[in-house]
Amino acid sequence: MELSVFFKSIIDMDTSAVVICNLEHDIVYMNPAAAERYKKHGGYELMGKSLLDCHTPAANEKIKQVVDWFLKSADNNRVYTFYNPKENKDVYMIALRDDSGKLVGYYEKHEYRNRETMEFYDMK
Repeated sequence: MELSVFFKSIIDMDTSAVVICNLEHDIVYMNPAAAERYKKHGGYELMGKSLLDCHTPAANEKIKQVVDWFLKSADNNRVYTFYNPKENKDVYMIALRDDSGKLVGYYEKHEYRNRETMEFYDMK
């Protein structure tokens, strides 16, 4: 089985929204959680559109600054961008690189601070 199938499955099974963009800021992929989260803005219909159309001019400048920082070094790969107190989560921009270390895109990562309420190994 092709490795890309495994990577897509990892992203699709993530319960956090994952929106992947290329260097032109086009949304190239959204996982099901992202499509649901951004449903009122078009959900999957956002794919192929510019992420910059979804943000304020000030936010767009920050996004561009982060991408410029990612381009400066293959070691620049993660930036803390926001804390959402309503959802108790941290938000990061993460660089996406090819095998040579060249920047090919980026995505936003959500890390929730709430403790899991599911019981260990609950398979009911």
